[in-house]
Amino acid sequence: MAYPTSIFITGANRCIGLGLVKEFLKVSSVKIVIAAARIPENAKDLIAINGSRLKIVKMDVTCDDSIKDAYIETFLPLLSKASSHCTGNHLGVDRAAIINMSSCSASIMLNEEGSGVVGSLAYKISKSALNQLGKTMAVDLVSEKVLIAQFHPGWVITDMGTMGGRVAEITVEESVCSLVESMSKLRERHNGGYFDRRLEVMPN
Repeated sequence: MAYPTSIFITGANRCIGLGLVKEFLKVSSVKIVIAAARIPENAKDLIAINGSRLKIVKMDVTCDDSIKDAYIETFLPLLSKASSHCTGNHLGVDRAAIINMSSCSASIMLNEEGSGVVGSLAYKISKSALNQLGKTMAVDLVSEKVLIAQFHPGWVITDMGTMGGRVAEITVEESVCSLVESMSKLRERHNGGYFDRRLEVMPN
């Protein structure tokens, strides 16, 4: 297994994002976890972690200026530095990687319910688009030695996972434990791919 020394997590104030922060902080070789939240001062569960390896930054994914500021000030320098300081030509999370949180809803082949009981057409479209973006980035950034992968985290017990009275299958803790382990196994052959939380290939 190979882990990065620094990690940037968006949506880190709750649910899967918060779970990933906690799980990565369990890995001793991870030196810093940068957790992005829209309103950091309101992210009480995130603030409560309070460790020297955790840095909380402000980023609103619906605001271009906020994304740009966080990208320029925090994300880009780390990504470029990580890739350039790693020896060899391999791709892996120990070098530089962008991991997108996708969903089984992104899969056209698995869509047997149409829009779904909670009217999730826009969500399905957005996740399919995310997978296409990830694959495109994987091709575009291969010369920069940046690995890209998309993960379906499972049907997780979150606000969204239980929307409409649905009964989700796994806890956040179960999801992120598998995700972090799978991320540590990513290699060049996984670049641009779409996987479940156990690193099994998902149908597009």
